[in-house]
Amino acid sequence: MHSVTLNNGTRMPILGFGVYQIPPEQTERAVTDALAAGYRQLDTAAAYGNEEAVGRAVKASGIPREELFVTTKLWVQDAPAQDNTRRAFETSLAKLGLDHVDLYLMHQPFGDVHGQWRAMEDLGREGLARAIGVSNFYPDRLLDLILHNEIVPAVNQIETHPFFQRTADHDLMREHGVQHQSWGGFAEGRNNLFTHPVLGEIGTAHDKSAAQVVLRWLIQRDIVTIPKSVDPGRMAQNLDVFDFELGDDEMARIGALDTGASVFFDHRDPEMVARLGKHRVDN
Repeated sequence: MHSVTLNNGTRMPILGFGVYQIPPEQTERAVTDALAAGYRQLDTAAAYGNEEAVGRAVKASGIPREELFVTTKLWVQDAPAQDNTRRAFETSLAKLGLDHVDLYLMHQPFGDVHGQWRAMEDLGREGLARAIGVSNFYPDRLLDLILHNEIVPAVNQIETHPFFQRTADHDLMREHGVQHQSWGGFAEGRNNLFTHPVLGEIGTAHDKSAAQVVLRWLIQRDIVTIPKSVDPGRMAQNLDVFDFELGDDEMARIGALDTGASVFFDHRDPEMVARLGKHRVDN
C-alpha cells in the first residue's frame, strides 16, 4: 500500500475504506472483510452512527494497532464549543474502543469552527489524535482557519471525483501543506460514472474497470481516497490499482470531464448551511 506523509510527519495510506451510509448492522462485517482484503485505513464519523461496529471489527481482527490508520469526525457542536468538542471526541473514542485515533476531522465548516479547532489542537498535542484536519472546507474557510490558528490542518476531506475535480482547492492545499482527501470518489455512480465511455475506454486499455481508473486517477493526483463497498470482490478490485499507470493523455481526457460543480450539494448554499448547521448528532 502506498502512503502519503502528512504535514506533521504522520504516514497515511493513500487508499482506505470508507463506511459512510453503511448501516451499523452491516458495518462490522464490511470492515472485517475490508481488513481481510488488505485495507489498513478506515474512515468513519460520529454522524455515520457506526463507530461502535468499526471498533468491534478492529478489535476482532487481531491486527496490531500500529498497522491501522483510523479516522473519525467531529459533528457541529453547541457552545461552549471547546468543552463539547472534547466530550464528543471522548465519546467517539469510547465507541471505537481505542486509546487514540490517527486522524480527527472537523466534519463541517459550521458553528464555532475556531473554538472546535482549538480543542482539536489540544487533542493533537496530547497524542489522542495523531493528526487533525477538516472536511468540506472551501478554500476561503480553509485559509481563514489556517491564518488564525497555530496548527495547520493535516487533511481536508472534500467531494472530489472526475465531474468535480477541485483543482483550485488542490493547488491551495498543496501550497499550505494540507493533504487533499476525496470523499464521493465514484460520485455515487451519478452521471453514469461506472459506464462512462471515456472511463470505460481508458479502463479497457489497461484491462481495468471504470472504477479502478477513477481510483488510479485520484492516486496519481496525490489525493487520498476512501472507496466504500459491502462486496468483498469489489473491495479487492478497488485495491488492485497499483499495477498500472495512466498516461498524460488519459489524465487529460479525464480532466476534461470536470463540470466545476458538485453532483450532490453546495456547502455554501444558505439552505444547506442552515440544514447542516442546525443538525445535531447524539454524542
